[in-house]
Amino acid sequence: MLDERARTLLKALVEHYIADGQPVGSRALSRFSGLDLSPASIRNVMADLEEAGFVASPHTSAGRVPTSRGYRLFVDSLLTVRPVEADQLGQMEGALHGRPASRAIATASQLLSQLTHFAGVVMAPRRPASRIRQIEFLGLSDKRILLIIVTADGDVQNRVLVSERSYSASELVAAANYLNHNFAGLDFEQIRTRLSTEIRQLQDDIRPLMQLALAAGDEAMSGEGSPYVISGERNLLDVEELSSNMKRLRELFELFEQRTSLMRLLDISNNASGVQIFIGGESGIAPLDECSVITAPYAVDGQVVGSLGVIGPTRMAYERVIPIVDITARLLSSALSQPQN
Repeated sequence: MLDERARTLLKALVEHYIADGQPVGSRALSRFSGLDLSPASIRNVMADLEEAGFVASPHTSAGRVPTSRGYRLFVDSLLTVRPVEADQLGQMEGALHGRPASRAIATASQLLSQLTHFAGVVMAPRRPASRIRQIEFLGLSDKRILLIIVTADGDVQNRVLVSERSYSASELVAAANYLNHNFAGLDFEQIRTRLSTEIRQLQDDIRPLMQLALAAGDEAMSGEGSPYVISGERNLLDVEELSSNMKRLRELFELFEQRTSLMRLLDISNNASGVQIFIGGESGIAPLDECSVITAPYAVDGQVVGSLGVIGPTRMAYERVIPIVDITARLLSSALSQPQN
């Protein structure tokens, strides 16, 4: 636990570092903190904060910068959030109101990016899982197989599977019969759960076909669209802390394209009651180690269907970005809950 003097100095250091991006020295802190302390006394407190892991000293400067742990304490207990101004709120509401769902989602992503100057991301609403009525396999050539999926509501999806070995017509019929007999009426997530416990009992030659079918079925049932809409990725090129490390920046852009890890993070936010803040390594995703991700869930008719957020450097104006994310989620929820014309 930090005493009030240490908390005040840490708050002043974080705020000043966010404002100008330069390591903060003891003399600057004596001016900005409002405390009647000598630079020597401040240096002693800073040394304690550094030992506790809240600040660090860059090799090129005598000043200090906040660590991820320092940002976390600042966000959790020292931050004074700045409400969104009325005229800006009106512009946000006007941009989202009355738009079709897909357009509202894209607009929300753009708003997050434009208002924060970082990357804005909105997870697309998850469609209800489709239950399977029938599955068929049809041999196309030596190792190419057509997977035909018929859902309970009559939708038909086709996917071409490329197997490592060829299958006879009788083997394909047997595989389809097995799936239809045991899993008809379930969605692919339920099929995967059940099959994961049974797959070891299947014949070795059929097991790879089942795994291919599950992967292709998931893809078919999830739709062709992107699982999220992201805007303003190029804004991160202007962030000095990120652009100075091209390897990490490349990994970050690969993360945006890969989707899976970021989707997991957004999924976590779906279960949150409000704004979630992941600072640095808290996300568990290596390319985001020098970033912060601020997210919030949004709902349709009171039911959470997705989440949205902002991705930027750990040195961001949290007092301004947090309410923007929160308000955008609320406005998007309201827009999507309105009757569509």
